[in-house]
Amino acid sequence: MRKYILDLTVAANEHLREGYALLKLTQGRPLPSMLPGQFAELKVEGSETTFLRRPISINYVDEEKNEVWFLIHEVGDGTRKLGAMAPGDTLSVVMPLGNGFTMPASSDEKVLLVGGGVGTAPLLYMGKKMADMGCRPSFLLGGRSAGDLMQLDMFAELGDVYLTTEDGSAGEQGFVTQHSLWGEGQRFDRIATCGPKPMMVAVARCAQERGIDCEASLENMMACGLGACLCCVENTVEGNLCVCKEGPVFNTKKLLWQI
Repeated sequence: MRKYILDLTVAANEHLREGYALLKLTQGRPLPSMLPGQFAELKVEGSETTFLRRPISINYVDEEKNEVWFLIHEVGDGTRKLGAMAPGDTLSVVMPLGNGFTMPASSDEKVLLVGGGVGTAPLLYMGKKMADMGCRPSFLLGGRSAGDLMQLDMFAELGDVYLTTEDGSAGEQGFVTQHSLWGEGQRFDRIATCGPKPMMVAVARCAQERGIDCEASLENMMACGLGACLCCVENTVEGNLCVCKEGPVFNTKKLLWQI
């Protein structure tokens, strides 16, 4: 898939909660095609400590407004600079990068999308693309507390939403793998997951126990996004693979998590 270096304009910057900014970017001509699960490398300007672009997953694409959205978790100087951008600012973006999630073969497939924390971001766009093809996904979203669960209204427009929080402030108390959905006898044809690695490992185990195909979006440090720097190498059944180039989405059977 062709990659582009684009100077995009900030159309809006919405702070969904403390430490999380939703950047909506646009340009005068149509944006390139993007797949759910792909990511972009965003250039940070004005930081004395950040020299590399920051890899951020594609959160959503609004074709009508010609916008691509990025949910920024402000954890360091670089991401804080991105979170402080204002409408009208210009941001250099390399996109789309990597390989995305496998889309359903038909609208009859039952798909479970499991996300934790900021890992819910790429699942929103996947849900949108599934809805476009007439497939209604199920979302299982988790966080430490209710405040960690973002964009719920949009998720609810696209599919059935199930929630877990560690403190019980929203949905069922516990982790996503402890939700009653797993024991209700519902059968899913495939699972896609993104979030903290321990959560994804647990989800992959649940899928394996039930004989369900599962894909996970890895969050290894991706410095270049092109497979050149080898910062993001993951050991797989096929040997060492660059997550930014061969992933970030992998079938969990290819990973060594369950071996």
